[in-house]
Amino acid sequence: MVELLREMRQNIRPWSEFLNMSNFKTVANIQRLTGRLVRNLAYFQSNYLFVFLGLVFYCLLTSPLILIVLGGVFYACYKVKQHNTKITIFQRELNAGQQCILINCAAIPILYLAGAGAAMFWVLGASFFFISLHAIFYNIDAVVTEDTETFLTETV
Repeated sequence: MVELLREMRQNIRPWSEFLNMSNFKTVANIQRLTGRLVRNLAYFQSNYLFVFLGLVFYCLLTSPLILIVLGGVFYACYKVKQHNTKITIFQRELNAGQQCILINCAAIPILYLAGAGAAMFWVLGASFFFISLHAIFYNIDAVVTEDTETFLTETV
């Protein structure tokens, strides 16, 4: 996960290029729209990931109850791993990893009551909306030339 974020951070396009208002144009037809959408999603993939992470961060900052629940879960898991003692539930011993899984499962209804479901769908909807708007209206042809178009031909 950390390696993926590091790779995405290296592939991020300059924010001045990403937000250059002079490159926002309407599209002549649907065929060019789909081509532009695919090219923008490929070219600005790392930028879009950071837009998504920024919206997640904003949502967490504006939902203090969710932050409190997540803080409690992280603290409980930290204490369980720190003590590293086994507990017995229903004649079954649980190690520290299994206890953390149990804590996380117990937190799901509390997170639901705290509004995490609504926050998750807000983040997904807002991300889809803003990323789609940018990918549809940003004229990638003004930025990418034949020389710099190698990002589409790279294989992973």
